[in-house]
Amino acid sequence: MGWGTELWDQYDNLATHTQKGIDFLERYGSFIRDRSAIEIEYAGKLRRLVKNYQPKKSKEDEENEFSSFQAFKCVLKEVADLAGQREVVAENLQLQVLQGISLLAKNLRDERKKSLNEGALLTQNLNSQIASLDRAKRNYEKAFREAEKSIDSYQKADADFNLSRAEVEKQRNNMNIRCNQSEDAKNEYANQLQKTNKLQQTHYETSLPEVFNRLQELDEKRTRGLKEFIKGAADVESAVAPIIARCLEGMVKAADSINEKEDSLKVIEKYQSGFQPPGDLPFEDLSKADSDTSNNSQNYTSTSGLNHLTAKGTTTQKLKKRVGIFGIFASNKEDFSDLPPTQRRKKLAAKVHELQQKVSQEQAASEGLMKMKGVYEANSLLGDPRSVEEQLNESVTKLEKLRQELERYQKMLDQANSHTQHSPQANRVIQNGQRSSSLHNYRHSNGSSNHDHDDHGEDHPDHDAGSLSRSASESSVQQAQNGLNINNNGSSASPESGLGTSHTSLPGSGQGSTNDQPINDEMYYEADALQPLGTCKALYPFDATSEGSIPMSEGEELLVIELDQGDGWTRVRRLCSPSGWEEGFVPTSYIESTLYA
Repeated sequence: MGWGTELWDQYDNLATHTQKGIDFLERYGSFIRDRSAIEIEYAGKLRRLVKNYQPKKSKEDEENEFSSFQAFKCVLKEVADLAGQREVVAENLQLQVLQGISLLAKNLRDERKKSLNEGALLTQNLNSQIASLDRAKRNYEKAFREAEKSIDSYQKADADFNLSRAEVEKQRNNMNIRCNQSEDAKNEYANQLQKTNKLQQTHYETSLPEVFNRLQELDEKRTRGLKEFIKGAADVESAVAPIIARCLEGMVKAADSINEKEDSLKVIEKYQSGFQPPGDLPFEDLSKADSDTSNNSQNYTSTSGLNHLTAKGTTTQKLKKRVGIFGIFASNKEDFSDLPPTQRRKKLAAKVHELQQKVSQEQAASEGLMKMKGVYEANSLLGDPRSVEEQLNESVTKLEKLRQELERYQKMLDQANSHTQHSPQANRVIQNGQRSSSLHNYRHSNGSSNHDHDDHGEDHPDHDAGSLSRSASESSVQQAQNGLNINNNGSSASPESGLGTSHTSLPGSGQGSTNDQPINDEMYYEADALQPLGTCKALYPFDATSEGSIPMSEGEELLVIELDQGDGWTRVRRLCSPSGWEEGFVPTSYIESTLYA
């Protein structure tokens, strides 16, 4: 069944239907265009999402080591791939579907217009023929009526004896003329009728059905094209489905790679300081102390009774800040001496590895320059050997510096590892939130039988010597390189944190104890006595070997007058009855401080 036979009289409806069909096809094209825009927008938003949540690249990237973090980075990568696939979908929809729809719609419009114009022409020809038939029919009817009228007039004139023979003949001639005209009109009418019937038969049986059949084919082509375009859009989506599935599988695989136990171990590795928990607080029997010590203890008890209850109550703001950096383990010192032992070894090992890589790279560059110089010397046409000689010298100098720096850091790493393995005090922690004594390897005594005596004279310089100056007239204490100082009593000096194990005196001072040379009070403090900031207890014996420092014995309690300013020394005061009091500096790591609230 076709439109030409079944819808021969529905020309206008078919024209409207085909127009609506093409409009619908273009509407589907608009749908694909808008969908492509949404896909592109979606892909762009996904990419912005990935960019916004992409981890910032820090200098150390410490968080990257956790499996959960790595899994999230994999998820971001897969989401970025998903965005790329959405862009592929949008691009293929535009190239494979939208362009096809636009081209098909244009062709359908042209074919429809051509078919409708042909149909309109056929209809116009038929209408013209029908109009000619109507005119011939009207002419025939008019001629026939006039012929009948002339016949009637002739018959009346012939029957009227009063009329002359000439008048009767006139009526007879008029009758003949009208009859001939009527016959001619009749023949024209018959001829036009025959032509009209033939044209009408051809119009409705052949010409117009052909037009309608072409419109049918056009509409079926549009419908078939829409079917293919819908399938094509689905195929575009299906083409990226395996890749999207792999992206989702990658996300699942990334999630499965998360290992909470491994992350917990990495947290330990990252934040482990190497310290041990604080030990038990010693019992202080005040009844056995002398009067001076009793006064110090009473001052300690009365002013810091609440301070020892919490770690916050036993540290000043500066000390709390110093302890707080352990949570970050960032170091501003070249030898990382301000870090806990474990983190210091970790930083030193990383630095050694970095320097080894730099040495390897620079050595390879130097060897390359040497080969180039040899080639130039063998064949001067290739180049001037002197042109690379300057670069070679610079490379050799840089390589030597890198090797020296590598050797220095390797020694520090070996020393840190040696301290950790052999020192009984490596993991000792100063209570109440203060820094530990893990920087020292030996515990010395002043002749007491309760402590081991070290006669090996080993050097363990863990920190640079801090400045002892507190006024314009003071100067700094330099770090010693080798050996241990022996005091006047014959006992070896204890390892001074930040000072190594031997120290040079300030200009004009002796090498012995400060008891041999009095300290000028005006050089270190004003005439008005400074108010104590708290109390401290000596963890190790200390023999003063430089001007400005004072000796102390293990367990001795002193008053804190001035806090450590970052140089490793704390200013303390000893109450000496009946002469008053004595002030000087002691190593901060040798004491346990309890500051007033």
